[in-house]
This record gives sequence, structure tokens and C-alpha cells, in this order.
Amino acid sequence: MKNGYFIKQLFGALIFFSVIFISAGTLHFTAGIIYTALGLTMFALNHTAFKLSPELLKERSSPKENTKPWDKKILGISFLTTIAMFVIAGLDAGRFHWSPEFPTSQLILGIILTASGQLLFLIAQQQNKFFSSTVRIQTDRNHSVCDTGLYTIVRHPGYLGSLIQNLGFPILFGSVWSFIPVAISTSLILIRTQLEDQTLQTELTGYKEYAAKVKFKIIPFIW
Repeated sequence: MKNGYFIKQLFGALIFFSVIFISAGTLHFTAGIIYTALGLTMFALNHTAFKLSPELLKERSSPKENTKPWDKKILGISFLTTIAMFVIAGLDAGRFHWSPEFPTSQLILGIILTASGQLLFLIAQQQNKFFSSTVRIQTDRNHSVCDTGLYTIVRHPGYLGSLIQNLGFPILFGSVWSFIPVAISTSLILIRTQLEDQTLQTELTGYKEYAAKVKFKIIPFIW
């Protein structure tokens, strides 16, 4: 299971990254190289310093029957949106240069946001043993509320990490046009957060009490 999940994730990551370079029409694409290096670094951390427990690994490796139907739709659209982000960024920054040139300081900011968002996601995933890849109540795993670590600050820190890396993506690539699919992706994250939170409050024992204690879903002091 572990080796299969590792190979599946690595293959998927390489396919995603290849979309950027195919769209750019070249391998000599600095932003693409940096983004790929960050992604592979986080991939390595996910299997070393932030290694998942065998139980969570099994949970995340395959879809479950009681996944919420609306979540399947959101994940499908999110997949297409991510592909669109990569294609547009590659075409814009790597091939046709539709956007004005970004200063080096903005490239650095993009790197920082992308890396910190991805790292935050990994930490949230490791701290919550019920961090499934789909929205479902894991009755088969005695699902309970995670209220430690990052989860004492916001209820969905993994989504916060996704929002931060989303923001960093167009800045890293210097692609104004990629803000369009990024905005769609961000909207989907917010919608998924709201629907997941409602599901947990309705169906997961103790979550209402946890939500009363930890007030904010994603962004501290805002929402």
C-alpha cells in the first residue's frame, strides 16, 4: 500500500508539472523549474518529516463510498481548474509573455507564499489523523474532532494552506492571466470549506462544541 501510494503520488505530480513545461514550450523555464523544485521538496517532506500514519495513508489512498456527492463534483472541477492554472501560466509566462514582467521581489514573494502554503498543508495533514482526501464522516475509523496544534487556531488549516499557495502561484509565475483560474480555485476552496464545516457540525459528535471554541474556519479574525 505504502509503495503503491508513493508511486501513484509521484507519477501524478510529474504529470502535473509536465503540463507547465509543455505549455511553455521549453524546459528552460525558470518559474516552472522553481515551482517543480518546491513541489518535489514538499513531496519528499510528505514522505519523510511529515510522513502519514499507515491508517491515514490507507484513508487517503482510495475514495470511499460515503464521500459526499457535492464533494466529488467540487474535486472534479478543482482538478480541471488546476490544469487550467498550469496551462495558462505556461502559455503566458513561458511562451507568449502576455503579462508585463514582474520584478524579482514579486518572484521571491511568490516563492515564499507557495512554499509556506504547501508546508502549512502538510503540517495540518500530519496533525489530523482524520485528514481525508474527500469529505466524509469516517465512522469506520471512529472519527473524532481534531482540536490540537493548528486546529486550535482555525478549524480548517489545510484549506488555509491551499489558499496561501493559490495566491503565490500567479505571483511566482508572473502571470496576470493565471489569476483567473486561481480565483475560481479559491472560490471552490471557500465553498468546500463551508459545506464541509456544515457537514461536520451536523454529523460529527463534538464538532459543534469545537466550533464554538475555535471561532474561525480558515482565516484568523476574519472567517
